Amino acid sequence: MSEFRPRTILVYSNGDTFGDALIKIPALQALRATWPDSHITWLAGRGHSLYTDTFAYSVTHCIDEILDDAGIGEHWTELLRRPLPDRRFDLIIDTQQFIKTTLIVRRIRHVHFVSGAFSFRLSDRRPAGGGRPRGMLERILQLISLAAGHTVAPIYGIRVPAEHIAEAARLLPDGARYVGFAPGAGQPWKCWPLNRFVDVATACVAQGLVPVFFLGPQERAWQHSLVQALPNARFPELVTPGPYLTMALGQRLAASVCNDSGTGHMLASAARPLVTLYGRTDPDKFRPNTPHHFPVCARDHGGSGMDAIPVAAVTAALECALQITI
Repeated sequence: MSEFRPRTILVYSNGDTFGDALIKIPALQALRATWPDSHITWLAGRGHSLYTDTFAYSVTHCIDEILDDAGIGEHWTELLRRPLPDRRFDLIIDTQQFIKTTLIVRRIRHVHFVSGAFSFRLSDRRPAGGGRPRGMLERILQLISLAAGHTVAPIYGIRVPAEHIAEAARLLPDGARYVGFAPGAGQPWKCWPLNRFVDVATACVAQGLVPVFFLGPQERAWQHSLVQALPNARFPELVTPGPYLTMALGQRLAASVCNDSGTGHMLASAARPLVTLYGRTDPDKFRPNTPHHFPVCARDHGGSGMDAIPVAAVTAALECALQITI
C-alpha cells in the first residue's frame, strides 16, 4: 500500500462531541494533505457530527461529503445487510474501537480497510508490534499512516472565519501581551480552585502581562470577584460569545492556562502554548491539538483532586510556555 493513491476515502466516526471534533481536525487536515485529490467522506455513524454545523467552516477544505447521524454501526442485525449498498470506497478508515461496529463498517464495499479495533485483527494493515497510542489524535494519525505506508504528521491550526479574526483583534488589540485563563469546565471536579487562577494571573500582571478570562455560562458569576482582584483583566467573550470568536481570540494570546475543558480545546486550536490542568482525566487520551502543550497533573503532586495541584507548578509551566515565540 506504499504506492496507494485512493480516489475515494470513507472515514467512520461514531459521532463528534465538541472537544472530540476539535481534536480530530489536525488529522483531517493531514489526511487531505496526504491525498489532496481524493474524495473524502466523513461518516458519523452513531450520532451527530459538529462538522455539519458548529465547525463546518473549519473542515470544508478537508472533507468533501458528510453522512450525518447515518445509523450505521449500532445493531448486530446490520450484519445481515450491506451498509451504503450503492457505494464503494478505495479506502475506509475506521476511527472507533467497538468490534461490533467495526464488523458492520467493514461490510461497506471497499478495496482497503484500516482499523485499530480488536488489536488490528480486522485491519488490512497492522503496525509493528500492534500497539496503539493513547491519544485520540495520534490514533487517527496512526491509521492514516498505515494506509499511506509512511508516517503522517498532524497539521495544527484550525481555520477561523475572517470576521471573527477581525473582532478578536478589536477586543484584544496590538500593544499588549495577553495570557488566557479558562477557570471553568463541564464538571466541577475538573476545576482548579478559582483563587489559584487569580494567584497565577496576579503574577502575570507583575510581569506586565494582561490576563484574559474566558467564562462560560456557569462561571459568569465569577466575573465580579475577578474584576476586584484583577482590575485590568479582560473578559472579551462576555461581549461577543461564540466558539469561533474564542478560537480567534486564542490567536491573540501568548499562552493560556485552562482546566480540561471545551474552552481549552478551542484555545488550543490556535496552536499557541497551552498549560492544561488535569485531575482524574487522562492527559494523553484527550490531549489538546497544539504542538506546545504543558500538562500539569494532580497525580504528580500526590493526589487525584484538582486542589492537589500547587500554584508553583502552574506558574512554572506557564513560564516555560511563555518562552515559546509563535
